[in-house]
Amino acid sequence: MRVRTRLTAAAATAMLSLTMAACGAAEPAAEAGACPNGKVRFGVEPYEDPAKLTPAYEVLAKALESKLGCPVELKIVDDYSAEVLAMRNGRLELAQFGPLGYVFASSKANAQAVASFADGTGKLTTYTGGIWVPADSPIKSINDLVGKTLALSSPGSTSGDALPRYALKKAGIADDAVKIDYAGGHPEALLALKNAKVDAAEINSQQLATATAAGTFDKSKFRQVWTSEPIPNDPITMRGDLDKAFQDKVRKALLELSPSDVAKVSAFLDVDPPGPLVAVTKETYQPLFDLASALGLSEDDV
Repeated sequence: MRVRTRLTAAAATAMLSLTMAACGAAEPAAEAGACPNGKVRFGVEPYEDPAKLTPAYEVLAKALESKLGCPVELKIVDDYSAEVLAMRNGRLELAQFGPLGYVFASSKANAQAVASFADGTGKLTTYTGGIWVPADSPIKSINDLVGKTLALSSPGSTSGDALPRYALKKAGIADDAVKIDYAGGHPEALLALKNAKVDAAEINSQQLATATAAGTFDKSKFRQVWTSEPIPNDPITMRGDLDKAFQDKVRKALLELSPSDVAKVSAFLDVDPPGPLVAVTKETYQPLFDLASALGLSEDDV
């Protein structure tokens, strides 16, 4: 009897092992394109008051969440450098950078440009940097800024820092010939000019449109003395070390968002009427790579 029991137990053990092996073999592999760690963290640079940006980007994030099938966690970051660092350290899967911020995110955080904002015809939109002065100011051109105070947005801003400083350099104006005052953001630079704290200020076309629509800036009381060449609008990027299938899924989802999904964000970017997102690549932003090179900028300047 004992022998029989042992044989039976051994047989049962063998059958259990085979059953477990079969169950293990039947387990499906992780779904191709699955969201990393069950969610997607989406960073946005603070180019406007975060309290205003958040509800607009929540609409975009919810639409993207629906397309991807996993939660999208929105993060309005503290500044440009914090966003680059967060992506480099694996704390962001997606991020919208300013064009110049993207230059450094590309090299330091392996950020891949995916999509940007189009108008109603589906054409990629642009914006311009500008320098404004009071209407009665003796300043007529960028050359007249010598010895004056100029409010810029914040270090690393494309239109609010690099492009105005590059314009001064091209005009042959020494770095210390104009007193630069970093106001802390585009709205703050505009406010410094309105409150007569500075002689001139950078106001890009996006901030100009937002402030004019809100009734907080009267263009008739000021003059624009310099404008930049058109700048391609901000890219939405993803980290380049993400699973290839997931990258494809993100790209498809972003490009399938409807104009209504991105309309509130588009309004901050002076896109009217809003269109869908359109595909962009690193080559789209090559002029900004050239600008960084011409100014000798590094990530320390962001």
